[in-house]
Amino acid sequence: MTEKHNTQQELDLSVIGDDTDPELNVVAADADDLEAVEVQIETIQERQRQITAKLQIPQPVEQVWKVLTDYEALADFIPNLTKSRLLEHPQGGIRLEQVGAQRFLRFNFCARVVLDLEEYFPKAIHFRMVEGDFKDFSGSWLLEPYSLNEALETVLCYTVKVWPKRTMPVGFIERRLSNDMRLNLIAIRKRVLDS
Repeated sequence: MTEKHNTQQELDLSVIGDDTDPELNVVAADADDLEAVEVQIETIQERQRQITAKLQIPQPVEQVWKVLTDYEALADFIPNLTKSRLLEHPQGGIRLEQVGAQRFLRFNFCARVVLDLEEYFPKAIHFRMVEGDFKDFSGSWLLEPYSLNEALETVLCYTVKVWPKRTMPVGFIERRLSNDMRLNLIAIRKRVLDS
C-alpha cells in the first residue's frame, strides 16, 4: 500500500525538505529529549547512508528488550509508523511488515518494508529488508547495559543502512530518517518508563 510519486513531486520534496521546514520538526519531543539522542550520519556511497542514533534509558536491558520485541505494538507508540505486523516466515524465523507515513505540505510520503529479524537476547536485534520501497534497508538494535549509581541502565543504539531508489531524494531520506530515529528512541524510552 505504497504511494507512488512522480519525479516532479520528488524534486519538490527535496526542495521543501530542509531543516527549517516547521512540518519536519515533529513536536512529539522537547528540545532536551532531542539533544539527549546522539546521531551520526555516514556516507557509504553516493546514494547510501548509515545513520546511527544512541540514547541512554534508565531501565535494565530486559525491560528495553521487552518493548522492542513487542513487534505488533510498535505502531501504537512509534511516531509515523502506521503499521507493524508479523508475517509468516518461510523458514520459521521472524518476518515483520512495517509501513511509515508522513505528510509534508501537500505531499504524502509512504514507505513499506518487509524485514527479516534475528534476535540475540539480550544484546542485539539485526534486520534486513527482503521486500520494500528501498534498494536496500538493513540495520540493528544494540542494547548495552551500564551501571549508574548502582542502578542498571541501558544504552540503546539504533543503526540503519539505507539505499533509496532513484526516485527518492537521498538528502530528504537522510534528514527524515535521522529525525525519525531520534523520535523513535525517545518514544521507546517513554514506553519503557511507562511500562
